[in-house]
Amino acid sequence: MIRERGGSCKRETPSSRTVVDFTSRPTLRGYGGAVAAGHYLAAQIGAQVLAEGGNAADAACAMGFALAVLEPTQNGLGGEVPMLVWDARDERAHCVSGQGPAPAGASITRLAELGVERIPPDGFLPAAVPAALDAWCLLLERHGSWTLCQVLEPARGLAERGFPMYPFLQAVLRYVEARFREEWPSSAEIYLPLRGVGERQTNPALGRFLASLADHESAAGGGREAGIRAARDHFYRGAPAEAIERFLQNPVRDAEGHTRVGLLAAEDLARYQGRVEEPAGIDYRGARVWKTPPWGQGPVLLQQLSLLEGFDLRAMGRGSADALHTWVEVAKLAFADREACYGDPDFCEVPLEELLSPEYAARRRALVDPERASFALRPGLGALPAGWPLVARDDATLPQEPGALASAHGRRDTTQLVAADRHGNLVAATPSGGWIPTSPVIPELGFPMGTRLQMAVLDPQHPNALAPGKRPRTTLSPSLARLPDGRLLAFGTPGGDQQDQWPSHFLLDLVDFGATDLQAAIDAPTLHSEHMPSSFYPRHARPGVLSVEDRLDASILSELARRGHRIERKGGWEHGRVMAVTRRDTDGLCEAAASPRHAVAYAIALP
Repeated sequence: MIRERGGSCKRETPSSRTVVDFTSRPTLRGYGGAVAAGHYLAAQIGAQVLAEGGNAADAACAMGFALAVLEPTQNGLGGEVPMLVWDARDERAHCVSGQGPAPAGASITRLAELGVERIPPDGFLPAAVPAALDAWCLLLERHGSWTLCQVLEPARGLAERGFPMYPFLQAVLRYVEARFREEWPSSAEIYLPLRGVGERQTNPALGRFLASLADHESAAGGGREAGIRAARDHFYRGAPAEAIERFLQNPVRDAEGHTRVGLLAAEDLARYQGRVEEPAGIDYRGARVWKTPPWGQGPVLLQQLSLLEGFDLRAMGRGSADALHTWVEVAKLAFADREACYGDPDFCEVPLEELLSPEYAARRRALVDPERASFALRPGLGALPAGWPLVARDDATLPQEPGALASAHGRRDTTQLVAADRHGNLVAATPSGGWIPTSPVIPELGFPMGTRLQMAVLDPQHPNALAPGKRPRTTLSPSLARLPDGRLLAFGTPGGDQQDQWPSHFLLDLVDFGATDLQAAIDAPTLHSEHMPSSFYPRHARPGVLSVEDRLDASILSELARRGHRIERKGGWEHGRVMAVTRRDTDGLCEAAASPRHAVAYAIALP
């Protein structure tokens, strides 16, 4: 959707007058399936599963477990993983929730007794029930064909034999090296001394834990599904759950400067059971797009599309100041509704039908000023949490180091995987949480718990209020779509609040501007708004701030600045890691593409 500044060789196409003449890598095509994942070795593992006869769910599970080893600063089995699945058997989209709830002991009253005014981003207090392992098992049981032992085997090998240290992981570990050494000896035992690039990184404890899952599956008897459930129950109702409770009773320091124990108990894990849900979805210009229900931020992309349908983006021009200004202002309105209305539907009424209705979109659309950027946070329904927005007092013109800042605040993003098989099944999954910068590694397991409760709020009247058994409104946001040309598309990216901003540019390129090359659409420079409150500690909003990759056309940025946007320039290849696969029903052609940003993710198509 975005125009690149001069200096690159360009060509004209019917859909765009400024498409780069080359891509960072080709869009990969084949008839045997396609995968993309946040680490190149995980992508290779997924491709191998497809080559050996596994389906998209099998490949996704194998990649997911591998990513828990390969990208421990991005995700882990102590975290969460919402998923969207297209099952060719019933030709329907399904959502695996993959987001764990708050423990029974985590209430607003209890946190007030502990003196908590803001839920910290690290330590033990913000740990939700770990949902990732349950979600992978549920995906495999319902939609897969392999055993758990089969999909675990590559990850076991990576944990036991090791994998080569790579620059992105090494850079993040360097930010938390001192904390590991001084405060978290169980993390230091695995990750220190810091390996050089290409040196072997192992995780023997994680390897042993994965082996124990395979052993419990093998001992269960009763068929494939029974074995998967037995392995799953070993974690949630056996010794691992007890080890988690025991370890979280050791006080650790958090970013608020307090030393606290956790609230998560073995009984919370024993009670937990993930489920498959109906995804949210809308039609947009001949496409059908599916997202998670409003316990995640997924519907915010659907709201953006509903609003944009009233604007002629193609007439404005791909990457024009008019198109980008319109998109940004629409995003501000949709995200304001996210802040006021979204929460776990098991605990609150979310007016999703009205939020996605044409009538509501028409009323909201009228708020877009074509000549001026809004600095207001304007929900159309509901109410913001008490005291919001919390405004960051910073200068948007100053250079930022997102990696350093994120790690200093005790987090390091997310990862992504997508898969399509030759039978017509697709999976989009967004693993996150359980990052090793946020919480010390549990020695018996080789991974830490997550910190997702930081996304809940402490206003008891708000839909996203913290409550026992309630899912915090997560940012994790995989996507599925049926494109106007009939192709099925699975896509997504890491990136917190940007997970429904960068992919929207990608989707609009395909739907509104007629782009056909996945990699070219992913490679295009991106921008995103930081106007809305961050979902992460300390939950600050940055009114009017527009973060842009500096490859964008300078004249377009000048015009956006004239309209009042606070332009914050970033590196040319810094925003996210969008990944995508498609499958065409008519002939079975599969495609795959992955962002080159951060030089880790990769895509593979099979012949």
